[in-house]
Amino acid sequence: MNIDLVLAGVVLVIHLLFILWVMGGVLVVRRYPRLKWFHIGSLAYSIYIEVVTWPPCPLTVLEQMLEERAGVTAYHGSFLVHYLDALVYPNVSLTLLVTVAVTFCAGNLVYYVVAWRRHLSMR
Repeated sequence: MNIDLVLAGVVLVIHLLFILWVMGGVLVVRRYPRLKWFHIGSLAYSIYIEVVTWPPCPLTVLEQMLEERAGVTAYHGSFLVHYLDALVYPNVSLTLLVTVAVTFCAGNLVYYVVAWRRHLSMR
């Protein structure tokens, strides 16, 4: 078994877990409020990495490098397009995927702002 291919799989799982954290972290934060700033930072980073084309996501770069070292033809471009488009959203444009992802993350950030303002008004 090629260790680089195994490591590429581990990076893929970490990438998917990060996406789940970004999408559902607000639910975790309700139970563990100390994670709030980590989730807000994750949301901001996710918006940035989707909107700005450089630098690419380090997890994507690492996964591609490990696949190439393993002798596998690595995909090029966005993680979202490569995996999510192929599995969940076939034939959906990158622009639409990015728009939905950024809108979702921005919505989470708005939730935090509203909750913060509510908290301040209760003082």
